[in-house]
Amino acid sequence: MKNSFEKNKKGIMLIIISSICACIGQLFWKLSITNGMWILLLGFSFYGIGALVMLIAYKFGNLSVLQPMLSINYILSIFLARIFLNENITIARIIGIIIIIIGVIFIGVGDD
Repeated sequence: MKNSFEKNKKGIMLIIISSICACIGQLFWKLSITNGMWILLLGFSFYGIGALVMLIAYKFGNLSVLQPMLSINYILSIFLARIFLNENITIARIIGIIIIIIGVIFIGVGDD
């Protein structure tokens, strides 16, 4: 019997793409405050693409595995905020990232 990751691999990859698009869209929303309407529209476009990819991902994996994997958004948001908005990554955030990664790994391999 295949392990959970193998059964859900395509869905997991699509969820990761969805998370990346959603986080980029949210970053553009934030940047649009000072950079104008085009950045806002670009943000909605990325976020919408992320939502569509997420819906497609559900076709290729179990909801109980894929939905919790969207918590990857929190990790990506922290790194994007650091790179583009110069926000600090505190010890508390690092601990949170580690906990999220452990949880995502447990969910990704523990579906059986």
